[in-house]
Amino acid sequence: MRRTALVAGAARGTGALAARRLAAAAWDVVAVDTDEAGLAATAFRSPNTHVRACDITDPKDVADILGVTGAVHRLVIAPALPAPEPPVDEAMRDGFLGPAGLIRAALPGMLERGAGEVIVIVASGASPATAAAAAAARAYIEALAAEQRGRGVAFRCASPPAEVPARLVLDEIDRSLARPGEVHVAPGRRPLRLAPRRPRRARASAPPR
Repeated sequence: MRRTALVAGAARGTGALAARRLAAAAWDVVAVDTDEAGLAATAFRSPNTHVRACDITDPKDVADILGVTGAVHRLVIAPALPAPEPPVDEAMRDGFLGPAGLIRAALPGMLERGAGEVIVIVASGASPATAAAAAAARAYIEALAAEQRGRGVAFRCASPPAEVPARLVLDEIDRSLARPGEVHVAPGRRPLRLAPRRPRRARASAPPR
C-alpha cells in the first residue's frame, strides 16, 4: 500500500521541498496552500502530487481536504511567510490555531490505524507575535506527544533559524524520526554545553593565635 502525505504550506520554501521529496520517494502527496500558482510549480512533472487550494485556518476547507485524502500517513505543516510585524491575532491564527486545527482533524485517522507522523515546522521571526505563535505550537505538539504516547503516532516540531536551508531542516527531521521519543528538532543549533567545573582550591587555614 502506498503511503499518503498531506503537506500544508506546499507552495513555497520548506513545504514545497518537503512535497517534492516525498513524491520522489514514491509517496502519494496531497499538497495544499492558498497560492495556486505556487502549488502548480511544486507539482510540476510529479504525477503522484495532487494539489488543492486550501486555507488551513478554515475548518470547512480542512474537512473537505481530509474528505478527499482519508487517513494520511504523514502530515507536514510548513510555515507561511509571516509579515514583519503581524497583528497578534493574525500571527496566532496562521502560526498556531490553523496548524492545531488541521492536526486535530487528521489525528483520529492516524490513531485508528495505529501509525502516523505529525511534523510541524514553526516560523522563525523576531516579532513578539510570531514568537508567541511559535511557542504555542511547540507547547501543543509537546503536549500531544505526551498525551498520545504509545499509540503509534510520532510528533515532531522543528524550530529552524531563518538562515538554515530547507534541505538541512528536512534532513534533520528525517534523522529525528529514527530516534523514538524525540519531539523537538532544532536544525542548525548547537547543543548547549556546560563549561567544565574547575576544582575549587582549598582555603589556607588561618594561623593559630
